Amino acid sequence: MGQRVIVIIGPTCSGKSYLGLKLAQLINGEIISADSRQIYKRLNIGTAKPTSEELQKIKHHFINILNTDEDYDANKFSIDAENVIDDIHKRKMTAMVVGGSGLYVKALIEGIVDSADKDENLRNELFAKKEKYGNEFLYNELIKVDPISAEKMLPQNWKRVIRALEVFYLTGKPIYQHHSNQNKNSKFSFYQIGLNWDREALYSRIEQRIDMMIEDGLVYEVMDILNDGYDKNLNSLNTVGYKEIISYLEKEITLSRAIELIKRNTRRYAKRQLTWFRADKRIRWFNVSSQDDIDDLTLQLINNID
Repeated sequence: MGQRVIVIIGPTCSGKSYLGLKLAQLINGEIISADSRQIYKRLNIGTAKPTSEELQKIKHHFINILNTDEDYDANKFSIDAENVIDDIHKRKMTAMVVGGSGLYVKALIEGIVDSADKDENLRNELFAKKEKYGNEFLYNELIKVDPISAEKMLPQNWKRVIRALEVFYLTGKPIYQHHSNQNKNSKFSFYQIGLNWDREALYSRIEQRIDMMIEDGLVYEVMDILNDGYDKNLNSLNTVGYKEIISYLEKEITLSRAIELIKRNTRRYAKRQLTWFRADKRIRWFNVSSQDDIDDLTLQLINNID
């Protein structure tokens, strides 16, 4: 059995960060953020990034390490995160992975498809379709040929959609079959914890968080980024919360409509996260209905994690 790594996952707004902070303070933990957007500087309010006070309490990795226009992917994360975990263990601390980006977590635990055939011309063709017809068109194409993989993706994650289509057209097999052939990471022993909420309670938390984001200045955060010359089409900004506010700033929709869309799209994202994570039978799920439940769970986990 490899070195123990605690992994806390769940849908957005489920209290992952809160549990991670509470637990890390009690077991000398350091947090590895598995969030594909908190990794970017300046994307603070819309990603529910930990506060400066929280970052001072517990050492976090993969927070604010990239500029808004830099690229990063799950494969890079898996390599970098392994090195960080090794360093944490050498210092006799506990490594904790906390986040809801399922592909990042999967890449770290199981590896990622990197050996399947690649074709630059085909990829360019698919990208041209995306530019001409939009993300939904490309996503619907994937649904027709590989509905299982499509179910685990969002239309705005067009890079993943293009990759899945590329793999299918080149190999004749869905990309998830290539994933299943990957060797699992035996270097570490992953103890996966999932937070499960009643759907209506989770949706209520989502709506409250988004109202707070607007109150805290999400519109001005997006304005500042665009005013500094960053392209609205950057991958980092192709994110729920940011893309809707960009539409509002370009006068395509009203602010009230933007807020409505953020709430709807966040609910959909949470549903897809749950679909993704529930496919992993190794995750230990804990039902919670309040912050007090998470406090109780923290104490319970200290006794269970050995």
